Amino acid sequence: MSLALQFSSRKLLLCRTCVRTACLVALVPCQPAPVRAQSTLPTPPSAVAGRVPPATATLAERVEEYMRASVRNAHFSGTILIARDGVPLVSRSYGMANYELQTPNTGATVYNLASIAKQFTATLIMQLQEQGKLKVSDRLCTFTADCPAAWRSITLRHLLSHTSGVPNYSSLPNWDEELAHRSYTRTSQLALFRDLPLDFPPGDKYRYSNSGFFLLGRVIEQVTGRPYGDVLRTSITEPLGMTQTRFHDSRALVEHLASGYYSLGTTFINATHESPSTGLGAGGIVSTTADLLRWDQALYTDRLLSTATRDEMFTPVLNGYGYGWQSGESLGRPRVDHSGSYDGFSTYIVRFIRDRLTVIVLSNSDRATGAGTGMDLARLTFGESYALPTLPLRDQLFDAVRARGAASAIAQIMELRRGSPTLPSDETLLDLGYDLLEAALLADAVAIFEHNLGLHPTSAYSYDGLADAALAVGDTERAARHLQTSLRMDPANTYAINKLKRLRR
Repeated sequence: MSLALQFSSRKLLLCRTCVRTACLVALVPCQPAPVRAQSTLPTPPSAVAGRVPPATATLAERVEEYMRASVRNAHFSGTILIARDGVPLVSRSYGMANYELQTPNTGATVYNLASIAKQFTATLIMQLQEQGKLKVSDRLCTFTADCPAAWRSITLRHLLSHTSGVPNYSSLPNWDEELAHRSYTRTSQLALFRDLPLDFPPGDKYRYSNSGFFLLGRVIEQVTGRPYGDVLRTSITEPLGMTQTRFHDSRALVEHLASGYYSLGTTFINATHESPSTGLGAGGIVSTTADLLRWDQALYTDRLLSTATRDEMFTPVLNGYGYGWQSGESLGRPRVDHSGSYDGFSTYIVRFIRDRLTVIVLSNSDRATGAGTGMDLARLTFGESYALPTLPLRDQLFDAVRARGAASAIAQIMELRRGSPTLPSDETLLDLGYDLLEAALLADAVAIFEHNLGLHPTSAYSYDGLADAALAVGDTERAARHLQTSLRMDPANTYAINKLKRLRR
């Protein structure tokens, strides 16, 4: 197991904007990423208040200013599209589809959509309902051989709305380190969670579950007698002319497909890669911004689904989630949206239906979230207040450590605290420590975790970090002591519980 993979579960718990951590395969500077725009514009003036005054700037200028700041400070790499009534207002690409080969992102670049795929799965289910081949009120067990007793009251509607209680397979212990990298058949993937107890009685709560959409993918294949990818192609992508969109669940080549990247400080690194066999129903679809605009426009018509069915799909069940879409209000306007994150990709589509405005963000960098970028682009399009991305303290400190050692970063922290005693947060220093572990700067990581404990003495996760640093050099006894200390502070710390169990085995 690589050094980086040992830390991925801990980082997933710590970092609110990251998806997973990464293997240190290639180090590529983030900041010099070139800007690839579909139209040539002068660099907008610096904005003292974090924005170009709306009265003197066009939408294109405001977008360009924002995106240049995002490339510079949030490591954005990808393609954005803002459209009204199906007509692109701004469509631009930034950074590289492949940093090793210096291949730029363009409007033709294909990205992994991650969980945006769920809206396609939901649409296929609703098409089968309109064809009379199933009903969302049908029991899952109707389509599942040897159905577990706990699943007997689960309906397709529960799966569509994340209210089934079926445990999420990608939240299983060891998923990031081990399980995600295996190849699965439909049967072996089902075996990961079919015998687990439900998280709650069906319909009682909302809890996001990739397992539920995997089960919907199986239902689609069973009802049609065809592979999911074939059904997607004949039912959605071919009729809409989405020529660059497909279900990609193998190692087959895809033209213009971007690689996914994570980042350490202002440096890109290669993402770890899950097995493509894990994506049925919940992910696994690749596409472009232009194809997603065709998809968006079709959802205003009856080409795929009737008005009544679309209304049902967009109506929230619990927690603002309908069938494969979040529904609610943002910026004082009704909207439906969905985000996705997977293997260094961060994606987002938001549709302000009343305003006929669509924002699509497809990124092959994990640090600038697709959803955060997309909502800021919506804000500036509507003339709402927004702020330009700034370089996070975590990245500033990482760069300082790599250039001059942990003592330099600690000196910066102490200087910062003279003016802001509550900074940096426990979370910032935890993320920094794990970034350093992944960069194999073990002594520096230990220094940061220990300094964090001086500032935040109850930081149980800092002891997890010290344990991981000890394991990296084979000191299992010291690692066990740190994990036991972590559990005394936080007895519910599942990361420490599971890691200690593995050490004892």
